[in-house]
Amino acid sequence: MDISLEFDGKTVAARQWGSADGVPVLALHGWLDNCASFDRLAPLLGGLNLVAVDMAGHGRSYHRSHDANYNIWEEAEDVLGVAHALGWRKFSLLAHSRGAVAAMITAGAFPDRIERLALIDGLVPPPAEDAEAPEILARAIAQRARYGARKPRHFASFEEAVEARKNGMFPLSDSAARALTERGTVSTGDGVTWSNDPRLMATSTAKLNGAQVKAFLGRATMPIRLVLAEDGIVDMIKRLRPALAEHGNIEVKELPGGHHLHMEEGAEAIAEWFGPFLRGEG
Repeated sequence: MDISLEFDGKTVAARQWGSADGVPVLALHGWLDNCASFDRLAPLLGGLNLVAVDMAGHGRSYHRSHDANYNIWEEAEDVLGVAHALGWRKFSLLAHSRGAVAAMITAGAFPDRIERLALIDGLVPPPAEDAEAPEILARAIAQRARYGARKPRHFASFEEAVEARKNGMFPLSDSAARALTERGTVSTGDGVTWSNDPRLMATSTAKLNGAQVKAFLGRATMPIRLVLAEDGIVDMIKRLRPALAEHGNIEVKELPGGHHLHMEEGAEAIAEWFGPFLRGEG
């Protein structure tokens, strides 16, 4: 069922599966997606109180103020705000792509709050070099101004928006694209536009360097399971291999499918591996 959560003057839209006495799990979607990302996977995960949110700027949730940014680490504050609104002290995180990075950062900053991490095609952000910081800041300020003034793309029909979503950065099946588009568009009377905040397209004002990435990983000592898509983000397993070798608490499984495999053919296999884990059964 669809629910709405209020905290700190913010309104976060969400979708809930399971029962109130199930194991508490918060689900975080990827960049420019929304909580419908978990529509196929969530019903396969029994025994949970699973709440998937539309993260800030996405779906039907609030947009950050005009003087704010969508830096990845700022998601941690909203994660804790949602948990507070739900009355959860300790909980697990199920997350995909950018949401998986936000989940890892949250777990590293607040390891006493997070029981387990179940991540899909994402773990940590690519570290930036210290010398890149001035250029990153300049680019972020310029992009925020440009995207902040841009109107969302208009489509003459819902079906036209579905086709655009199918052929985005990561190709999607019709059913997956349709679910995300239904949750992620608003009617204009003569068509639809994306509901996402255009400023999500702007880069972060700063990025973590290698030492900072290691520090977050080092504090996230809870059990972690990571699914990587065989046809997902290029070279991800190669990029993550050094970090994974240093952290025995991270189990990794590669599964067939693309970046959104949890919405498509990989859902059943992911549920089989994540279900008992999130319930604390192994």
